[in-house]
Amino acid sequence: MKVTLESTTTIVDITLNGATLPARVWEGTTANGVRCYALITRIAVHKDDDAAEFQRDLESHRAPSPAVPQVFPARLVL
Repeated sequence: MKVTLESTTTIVDITLNGATLPARVWEGTTANGVRCYALITRIAVHKDDDAAEFQRDLESHRAPSPAVPQVFPARLVL
Protein backbone atom coordinates (compact mmCIF):
# COMPACT_ATOMS: atom_id res chain seq x y z
CA MET A 1 0.00 0.00 0.00
CA LYS A 2 1.18 3.51 -0.78
CA VAL A 3 0.01 6.44 1.36
CA THR A 4 0.65 10.16 0.93
CA LEU A 5 0.54 12.05 4.25
CA GLU A 6 0.51 15.74 5.21
CA SER A 7 1.49 17.07 8.61
CA THR A 8 -1.17 19.01 10.55
CA THR A 9 -0.85 21.52 13.36
CA THR A 10 -2.51 19.14 15.82
CA ILE A 11 -0.41 17.41 18.45
CA VAL A 12 -2.05 14.95 20.85
CA ASP A 13 -0.82 12.83 23.73
CA ILE A 14 -1.14 9.07 23.26
CA THR A 15 -0.65 6.45 25.94
CA LEU A 16 0.85 3.13 24.93
CA ASN A 17 1.96 0.49 27.43
CA GLY A 18 1.73 3.02 30.26
CA ALA A 19 3.96 5.62 28.56
CA THR A 20 2.54 8.94 27.35
CA LEU A 21 4.03 10.37 24.16
CA PRO A 22 3.28 13.45 22.06
CA ALA A 23 2.19 12.60 18.52
CA ARG A 24 1.49 14.85 15.57
CA VAL A 25 -1.64 14.07 13.57
CA TRP A 26 -0.99 13.52 9.86
CA GLU A 27 -3.74 13.20 7.24
CA GLY A 28 -3.55 11.62 3.85
CA THR A 29 -4.89 9.33 1.19
CA THR A 30 -3.99 5.96 -0.19
CA ALA A 31 -3.12 5.48 -3.86
CA ASN A 32 -6.78 4.51 -4.37
CA GLY A 33 -8.12 7.68 -2.70
CA VAL A 34 -9.07 6.30 0.72
CA ARG A 35 -8.68 9.01 3.39
CA CYS A 36 -6.51 7.98 6.32
CA TYR A 37 -4.93 9.43 9.46
CA ALA A 38 -1.72 8.69 11.34
CA LEU A 39 -0.31 9.59 14.73
CA ILE A 40 3.42 10.09 14.24
CA THR A 41 5.63 10.08 17.32
CA ARG A 42 9.02 9.83 15.60
CA ILE A 43 10.36 10.31 12.07
CA ALA A 44 13.91 10.11 10.77
CA VAL A 45 15.99 10.48 7.62
CA HIS A 46 18.40 7.80 6.42
CA LYS A 47 21.92 8.61 7.63
CA ASP A 48 23.27 8.85 4.06
CA ASP A 49 20.64 11.35 2.88
CA ASP A 50 20.74 15.15 3.18
CA ALA A 51 18.20 16.02 5.87
CA ALA A 52 18.19 19.82 5.34
CA GLU A 53 15.27 19.92 2.89
CA PHE A 54 13.41 17.28 4.89
CA GLN A 55 13.81 19.35 8.06
CA ARG A 56 12.49 22.50 6.33
CA ASP A 57 9.47 20.63 4.97
CA LEU A 58 8.85 18.96 8.32
CA GLU A 59 8.32 22.39 9.92
CA SER A 60 5.43 23.14 7.52
CA HIS A 61 1.97 22.16 8.84
CA ARG A 62 -1.62 22.71 7.78
CA ALA A 63 -4.79 22.95 9.84
CA PRO A 64 -6.43 19.56 10.37
CA SER A 65 -9.74 18.67 8.76
CA PRO A 66 -12.84 18.63 11.00
CA ALA A 67 -12.83 14.79 10.94
CA VAL A 68 -9.60 14.44 12.94
CA PRO A 69 -11.07 14.54 16.48
CA GLN A 70 -13.55 11.80 15.57
CA VAL A 71 -11.06 9.40 14.00
CA PHE A 72 -9.10 8.13 17.00
CA PRO A 73 -10.76 6.43 20.00
CA ALA A 74 -10.66 8.35 23.29
CA ARG A 75 -8.76 5.49 24.97
CA LEU A 76 -5.83 6.16 22.60
CA VAL A 77 -5.79 9.96 22.60
CA LEU A 78 -5.75 11.98 25.82
